[in-house]
Amino acid sequence: MNILEVKNLNLGFETEAGFKQALFDVSFALEKGKMLALVGESGCGKTISAMSILRLLPKTARIVSGEIIFREEERGKREKEISNLSPLHPFTISPEKNLLTLPPKEIEQIRGSKIALIPQDPMTSLNPLYTIGNQLLEVIEKHQGLKGKEATQKAIEALELVQIPSARERLGVYPHEFSGGMKQRAIIAMALACNAQIIIADEPTTALDVTIQAQIMNILDNIKKEIGTSILLITHDLALVEDSADMISVMYAGKIMESAPTKEFFKNPTNPYSKALLKSLPSNKGQKLAIIEGQPPTIQQNISGCKFNPRCEFVMDICPNEIPQLIEIVPNHFCACHLQGEK
Repeated sequence: MNILEVKNLNLGFETEAGFKQALFDVSFALEKGKMLALVGESGCGKTISAMSILRLLPKTARIVSGEIIFREEERGKREKEISNLSPLHPFTISPEKNLLTLPPKEIEQIRGSKIALIPQDPMTSLNPLYTIGNQLLEVIEKHQGLKGKEATQKAIEALELVQIPSARERLGVYPHEFSGGMKQRAIIAMALACNAQIIIADEPTTALDVTIQAQIMNILDNIKKEIGTSILLITHDLALVEDSADMISVMYAGKIMESAPTKEFFKNPTNPYSKALLKSLPSNKGQKLAIIEGQPPTIQQNISGCKFNPRCEFVMDICPNEIPQLIEIVPNHFCACHLQGEK
């Protein structure tokens, strides 16, 4: 069952040159207890799509049309200890909500407690003037209503769940005493402490070395499998998601170009942009690193037809003149490319 569905989301920004559209009929679905990776080059619309879910948009942004459907899980019993949470516990699904039409007070109740955000930069996401414990307890008290020993115990369990050693002692340290990887773990712990049903992880391994990247991805994978949390992962690194994501959606210039189960995607990439991204991955076979010529377009550029056509090696006469539709080429594998229409 899909816990979250983004349907035909169209969004743009008011600029000095007038309204400029940034997202074009963006659609994707996140299944309960699964991980969806939203991938693509920087500036393709991944983060703004995710921020639309939480309605954390700049004042200049305007949603033209679309729906974001959230099917909230209501457990028969809310466990106090994170360690006791299990996807096997009985739950029911409340009536679906369109997050784009909810009043501000209701969306504020969903942020953090139901849908949590792991921001892109862990270095600046924690307040340097407060201890890790202060900031973690503030989140628990606000979203869980726990205080005193109960709140402290929950904070300790959250830190232990993300593999921070000596968790009780670490509550008293300040962010500058943590490494980048430890800061990121602390932020993930904040999401877990609220029993969030969906975690939006926006480039959670930015500025971390390869070893720590793998550890963070293992933590997210364990959260998905052991607790049943659904994860929307935003990244530009396809190599990072091959072993963790269940589904992959590829974005380019504000449009979904391809969407498929992860194994199917890596076995049979179909869109020329997806193929180009995979070719640009470093390998240990001594092959020359491939690059995608040119740059992704900005919202100021008006490219007709398929927005990838100026950079595509398979461009045809129809490509600059007609926008390709996202069609299902095999079960659960969708692609937006005129090459598929030719078959």
